[in-house]
Amino acid sequence: MEKELEKNGYRVDTEEFGTVKIANDVVAMIAGLAATEVEGVSAMVGNITNELMGKVGMKKQTKGVKIDILDGNVSVELAVTLEYGFNIPTTCNKVQEKVKNAIETMTGFTVSDVNIRIVGVKMPEDK
Repeated sequence: MEKELEKNGYRVDTEEFGTVKIANDVVAMIAGLAATEVEGVSAMVGNITNELMGKVGMKKQTKGVKIDILDGNVSVELAVTLEYGFNIPTTCNKVQEKVKNAIETMTGFTVSDVNIRIVGVKMPEDK
């Protein structure tokens, strides 16, 4: 399989049936969904534009995720809010592992790094 960068995505040539094109947003969506499946992660946090669009009902599934794909290697940056009471290093290690496994399993790309920026802690409602 040959992987080649295209505008807004990556093309994977297969020998049998043709070409598969994977958009960058698809890889970002996989990363965001995998991260939010980890216990202790409250939400993904995007930039101010994403936050404003979310308030008017236009939710973007890639919020808080930035990816770079170079020669089939994926570098991921996540911005997350964690829930209060969870161990930060342990939770972040679980997120890194889950995101790496999800991307590699679903796309066939190699994940070189998963960097996490914690932008907040969600307090319990009863406090």
